[in-house]
Amino acid sequence: MTYDLYIGDQTFSSWSMRGWLMFRNFDIPVTSHMVGLYSGTMAEDLAQLAPARLVPAMVTPDGVVVGETLAMGETLAERHPGAGLWPADPAARALARWLSAEMHAGFGALRGNCPMQLLHQYHGFEPSDAVKKDLARIDELWSLARARFGSEGPWLFGAYSLADVFYAPVAARIAGYGLPVGEVAQAYVDAHLADPAFREWRAEGLKTTYDPVPYALDLPTAPWPAA
Repeated sequence: MTYDLYIGDQTFSSWSMRGWLMFRNFDIPVTSHMVGLYSGTMAEDLAQLAPARLVPAMVTPDGVVVGETLAMGETLAERHPGAGLWPADPAARALARWLSAEMHAGFGALRGNCPMQLLHQYHGFEPSDAVKKDLARIDELWSLARARFGSEGPWLFGAYSLADVFYAPVAARIAGYGLPVGEVAQAYVDAHLADPAFREWRAEGLKTTYDPVPYALDLPTAPWPAA
């Protein structure tokens, strides 16, 4: 009972990372297929999955195509109720869904100004006021979840959940641009950087080289924080 998952370049595709982590960190069998996100073949590569037009997209073992990571996560949670994709506690589960939905729909300044890249850490990046506002909201949400439900583990709700899947690329942005966050938020970023699945995803991405490098900034760089 294996799923098919269509993903983009692993060094830069934040949404693809989310899709892959849904399978990897909950031990759901999957076969991954690389889509030409930066080579210009994405439309052709996804044609058989219409109306899906972006990565990631998945095909269930019985042939159902599902796009959009929120829909993918809910579908997997329904089909694998024992995998623990959402927190078991109803209050925690409601908050986890809230945080995931807010991430899916929001934080446009952070996304636009700090595209995910897993190559290195930029030094001297100056976040705009809009990015700082997004970071303050992220800090607020993470601290709330950790204070209410995160006492039994390093993740937002203690044990790893879909909420952590959704915020993994946010943690990568904070790490990759050296963005300022509070102590609780930084510890949560560090948990992602140490996550074996996160590290596996990054290592696979580093096998591909780019010329030119997408989203490159004219700033000094340092090694990736978890290298």
